[in-house]
Amino acid sequence: MAHTDLIDRQMITGQVAPAFENVRREFERNFQQRGETGAAVTVFHRGEKVVDLWGGYQCLKTRTPWNQQTLSLSFSVTKGMAAAAMAVAHSRGLFHLDGAVADYWPEFGCRGKDQITVRQLLDHQAGLITIDQALDAEILADHDRLSAILARQTPQWSPGSKHGYHTVTLGWYQNELIRRVDPQHRSLGAFFQDEIATPLEVEFYIGLPPSVDPSRVSTIQGFHRVAMLGHLNELPPMMVLAGIWPRSLVSKSIRALPVNNPAEIGESPYREVEIPSANGIGQSVAIAKIYDVLARGGAELGITANTWHEIVAPAVAPHGQTYDAILKLDTNYGFGFSRPSRDFQFGSDSGSFGCPGAGGSLGIGDPSAQMGFAYLTNKMGFRIFDDPRERAVRNACYECLAALSPSRRAAA
Repeated sequence: MAHTDLIDRQMITGQVAPAFENVRREFERNFQQRGETGAAVTVFHRGEKVVDLWGGYQCLKTRTPWNQQTLSLSFSVTKGMAAAAMAVAHSRGLFHLDGAVADYWPEFGCRGKDQITVRQLLDHQAGLITIDQALDAEILADHDRLSAILARQTPQWSPGSKHGYHTVTLGWYQNELIRRVDPQHRSLGAFFQDEIATPLEVEFYIGLPPSVDPSRVSTIQGFHRVAMLGHLNELPPMMVLAGIWPRSLVSKSIRALPVNNPAEIGESPYREVEIPSANGIGQSVAIAKIYDVLARGGAELGITANTWHEIVAPAVAPHGQTYDAILKLDTNYGFGFSRPSRDFQFGSDSGSFGCPGAGGSLGIGDPSAQMGFAYLTNKMGFRIFDDPRERAVRNACYECLAALSPSRRAAA
C-alpha cells in the first residue's frame, strides 16, 4: 500500500487561524510527500494560539490515530524545557550564572571542576560529556546515587576552553544543581511540573508519572545506531566517523546510556525516570506555549528582566570558537538553549533560542516575532536539526508572519 494511501487530509485535525493556512498545507504535504507518519505542530503568536494541528498515527503498527491527547517523546527538545526551569530558578535568585557550581554543590568541586561556573555548565563548556560507569534506570531513579557518580567525573577538556554538545549528561547536572538550590530540594522534573507546567496548564513531563496512561504515549519509529552510517549525507560526517572510535569524545558522549536505538529512552523503564536532556514526553502545544511565554518576557513565570536579558543576549562562544567538539559543526549555546549559528540558523535573529530533538522535533522561542513554535514527530529522521518536515512547516509559519500587515500582525 502506498504511503499516500495510509494518511490523507482526513487524518489532519486541529485549528489554524486564517492567516496561517499555509502552515496547514505544508503540514499536510509532510504526510503526502515527505514521509511523515505521526506528528503535531503548534504555533503561538503574541500569546495567542494560531496553529494547533496533529495528524497521522500515534502508533503506525496498530493504526492508532494521533489525537489531541497524544503525548510524544521529544528527545533533546527536553533541553529547552530544562533550560526554562533553570530560568525560573535564576529569576528567584537561587543561583548566579557566574558563580561556581561547587558553591552550591561542594562535592562537585573535585578533579578539576572547582572553578566551573553555572554559565559554563549551561553553555556546554564544562567538558562533562561522559560518565565513567554504566547507568541504568535504577541508578537514574536514585538521585543521591546519581549525584555521587556525577560529582566524581573528570572534564574531557579544560572547562571554558571550548564547547561541545553535552548530549545526555547536561540535564543530570542541571537536576542536581536544582536539588541543591531549591528550598524544597525538588528534582528538576518536579520543579518543572510545579513551577512551569502546572501554572501554564500544559502537559509535558520529565519523567512520566504513573498517573499518566501510557497508552497515550506515541510509539517512536527509531533506528539502530549503525544505521547512521548509511546517512552521512544527512549527518555531520566527521561526527559519525568519530563516533565509530570508542575512545573519541563523540563516542563517549552518546554512550552514557546502554541503548542502541534512541527510541528506547521513551519506553519503560527509562521513560519513568528523569533524563532532562533527552526523555521529555509531552505535547507540542505545551512546548510552544512555554516558548511563547519566554519569548514575550516570561511574566507568567515570574522571569525577571535580568534573567530574560541573559536568555536573549547574543551567544558568546569560548574564545570566539564556535566549532562544536561533539557535533563537529558550528553551534552556539546560552542558558541551556541552542542559539542560532552559522550551521543551524533559526528564528528572526540572534535573540532566538530553542532546542532541536533527535529525529526531527524542534521547539523555539522568537522574541522579535513574538512567537513560540513546536514540532513533534514519532518517525525519526537522521538529521540533528533542520529536518525537512519541521523546516517546511517552520518556514511556512515565517512566510505567513511576513505576509501580515503591521496591524494584522499585531492582531493575528
